[in-house]
Amino acid sequence: MAGPVPSAEYEVTALRYGTRTARRSEVFLHFELYREPDRELAMDYFVWVARNADRTVLIDCGFNERSGARRHRTMLCPPVEALRRIGVDATEVGQLIVTHAHYDHIGNLLSFPAARVVVTDREFAFWTSPLSRKPLFMTSAEEADIDVLRQLAEASRVDFVSGQARVAPGIEVVEIGGHTPGQLAVIIGTARGETVIASDALHYYEEMTQDRPFAHVTDVPAMYAGFGWLREQAAAGREIVAGHDPQVMQRYPAVTGAAGLAVSISGRDSSAERAAQPSAERSPVHDQPTGRIHRPGEHGRPDDAAAGRRGL
Repeated sequence: MAGPVPSAEYEVTALRYGTRTARRSEVFLHFELYREPDRELAMDYFVWVARNADRTVLIDCGFNERSGARRHRTMLCPPVEALRRIGVDATEVGQLIVTHAHYDHIGNLLSFPAARVVVTDREFAFWTSPLSRKPLFMTSAEEADIDVLRQLAEASRVDFVSGQARVAPGIEVVEIGGHTPGQLAVIIGTARGETVIASDALHYYEEMTQDRPFAHVTDVPAMYAGFGWLREQAAAGREIVAGHDPQVMQRYPAVTGAAGLAVSISGRDSSAERAAQPSAERSPVHDQPTGRIHRPGEHGRPDDAAAGRRGL
């Protein structure tokens, strides 16, 4: 007899672990073209978690104390501690989706020893290539973080994806590019419908509504196309969650006991109930991902030459 069908609906939570004060002129590409007065602009830093009775999936893992301090970022709560405060044990996270390899998205990979890491071929190939070491790119990355990602791939803990792929029941990743060569967005099923974690395909909502590219970009046409794709998702009724916009904390209800730190994107807050469950009930399910996803040795690991072939 077949076992129970894994759930394809998740409780989705955004965790605000850091912040900084920027200026509009440093955030939006060629800001002077808009002929608007420059002013300060808050930028928040998030990780996202999708969980149900079957599995816990983390989307990005934030910057660490060292890389954040070097850039004068304010750490509000270290990501691992932020997860603990909503009832998620880092050692029980079974899958970690890396939307892209900037310092504020992959700075704590080693804190999740049970997680398989998902990243695009294109992203991995670029950041392990000589081209990525140009100052224009490395200003947003950390050599040590890239080394950890490479080591995890060598240890066969990385699942590579391309295009669009289902990585777990109810969770799909979509390769958008633009901000980085292999930037991902993540579509997650919830009881209220589908949610799109745009991550840095959309730092601020006004990028999508006003077609304003972010300052750090590897492919401007791809970034514009990404805005168009996100508008289509919104028109289809999907919830769009921006990657750094403080509005995220205002649009959704606070998680009980974690006000100012976490909001419930799916509109449900069962963190207290989950925290009270025995650890065995919260253990991850290590099932095989599906869709266009492969592991090292199955289709070959991307190499430095791949980045050159793709014209990155």
